[in-house]
Amino acid sequence: MIRRILPAPILALSLAACATTAPPSPVEVTRFVAADTSTRLGTGTVFVSAEGGLETSAYSAAVARELQRLGYREGPRSSASQIAEVRVERFIIGASGQRSPVSVGVGGSTGTFGSGVGLGLGINLGGGSQERIGTEMAVTIRDRASGASLWEARADFDAGRNSALADREASAQRLASALFRDFPGNNGETYEVRNTE
Repeated sequence: MIRRILPAPILALSLAACATTAPPSPVEVTRFVAADTSTRLGTGTVFVSAEGGLETSAYSAAVARELQRLGYREGPRSSASQIAEVRVERFIIGASGQRSPVSVGVGGSTGTFGSGVGLGLGINLGGGSQERIGTEMAVTIRDRASGASLWEARADFDAGRNSALADREASAQRLASALFRDFPGNNGETYEVRNTE
């Protein structure tokens, strides 16, 4: 058997290449459903609201598509029966696992019966080849008239900075699809959606 020994610089490059091809993590989802609301969810008109303007447009658009698929009709805030609030945070995970914001924060909480999720938006400020881009998205569906939270979910995952799933459009669709899987789901449940699903 012939064993090839690579020179140190080539070996280092090979190892670096392996580090950048790590698959994206599963999407982890946690959601909460208020009591006696299942018949009100997935029907009627909804207005999708997101802070951050263009920075969150891909995420709010992905949420709107999922809501329409579920049976909602989009309408203006003034006449919608429900409001879907979208919050997003993107961050860099360094090679050491340390998490750093890549954004200007705009603050916020997802609702009254789930954990608060901060939000931030922005640009990639990192540079390391082993860095990963993490994204968290939270959606709260409220009754417009009363402001009561009917349904709430948050999802997060990370992908290598060179992965197609680090892109906003791709990460938005992946997160929205995972959040609304088997909608409305069960109160307090947590589940994972892998990249192949």
